[in-house]
Amino acid sequence: MRERSAAGQPYELVIANGEVVLEDRTAGMDIGIRDGRIAAIAPSVERGGARIVDAAGLVVMPGMIDAHVHLNEPGLGHWEGFVTGTNALAAGGCTAFIDMPLNGIPPTVTVEALARKRKLAAGSALIDYAFWGGLMPGYIRELPALAQAGVVGFKAFMSSPGDEDADAFRRSDDATLLEGMKRIAELGKILVLHAEEESIVARLTALARAEGRHSAADYTGTRPIDAETEAVGQALDYAKQTGCRLHFAHISSEAAVRMIGEARRTGVDVSLETCPHYLALTDADLARLGPVAKCAPPLRSPREQAKLWQCLERGEIDLIASDHSPCPGELKQSPDLFAAWGGIAGAQSSLTLLVDEGHLKRGMPLHAIGRLLAGAPAARFGLDGRKGAVKVGIDADLALVDLNRKYRLTAEQLHHRHKHTPYLDREFGCTVVATLLRGTIVYAEQEGFAPIRNGREQDAIGTRLE
Repeated sequence: MRERSAAGQPYELVIANGEVVLEDRTAGMDIGIRDGRIAAIAPSVERGGARIVDAAGLVVMPGMIDAHVHLNEPGLGHWEGFVTGTNALAAGGCTAFIDMPLNGIPPTVTVEALARKRKLAAGSALIDYAFWGGLMPGYIRELPALAQAGVVGFKAFMSSPGDEDADAFRRSDDATLLEGMKRIAELGKILVLHAEEESIVARLTALARAEGRHSAADYTGTRPIDAETEAVGQALDYAKQTGCRLHFAHISSEAAVRMIGEARRTGVDVSLETCPHYLALTDADLARLGPVAKCAPPLRSPREQAKLWQCLERGEIDLIASDHSPCPGELKQSPDLFAAWGGIAGAQSSLTLLVDEGHLKRGMPLHAIGRLLAGAPAARFGLDGRKGAVKVGIDADLALVDLNRKYRLTAEQLHHRHKHTPYLDREFGCTVVATLLRGTIVYAEQEGFAPIRNGREQDAIGTRLE
């Protein structure tokens, strides 16, 4: 028996015959779409008058919501911009992203800077988006206006972001961090933290530089797990004092995951993400590949990576985000790891890495991966009710994935601006065939990208994690 369209209205599009990744299971279903939203999910839906996309042999996943992306406009669009960045995200099955307040010039620490970023995104973004504001010394007074203007929340660094430009984003000292958290709590927003203790990193870096050391192992040694856990502990203490909601970006160690989990059990409103590169690459890859695999915190040992996977499988990690941080290729050419730009270009590979490494190789259920990539970021950052799941009533944001098609990534397949990534020549066990935004195919493997760039800004409605 076919699910009938309500009030006799035909569906505009039917995704037929797919294995649909629901919130609690994967099942053979049809999806009826009307007005850009999912109107029906059933073993069979009425197809009269609808355009049909035959998803036989494919899984239909919720489109990824990438909560940690650097698209670098304004000011550094030649590093990465909204056109190329969102092309890469869409090609990877992503349907919404939240853009970080750096590395654009000026950073998004004022309403005026936010307005500039908004103007550049409108008509350029292929997928939907929202913005983070920045917490930075000298700009605490700007937080209320940015909150009122609609940022999802705020980002701060506990260690130096590394850019010496006077106009660039700067780390928050202890006084700025504590006062900023008080204000952010009053505003009902959330603070995202890059958690590495600056005094540890700076001391070890100065020692390595003074001794002329600059290898991959030398760089990794200046950012030990202790630097991450020390910063996490301080931030959690401030959260207890202020009541500020916290989200920790790119956590790289089991020790930090456990600290955050314990704080949550005592009542702190806190969540954390890790990134695909910590799950797919190790410090041995940094030594092999060089600066293209440099990031902060750095890639860890195989043993630490295995423990991070165990945390993920136990449900102790809330969500996955790419931390796509691109740059021109020449900034990745230095033989000195300390001098090279730190940031991994990986926007296009998050979903396929997680499905490959998590589901195909480790047997994680696809609905658990859907939660990590879409459901949890939607819930935590106020987009649920509109996005984050394959569910009746919300936006038809979908990724169609072939689990039986392997491919080897080449530079020609990359859609971000500069064609470098540590995943070049890596074999992936699955392929994104198409990505739909609000019921419109914005990327198809054979046809490419939709000619109309209809990404819309999404205002956050809350910051909770169920």
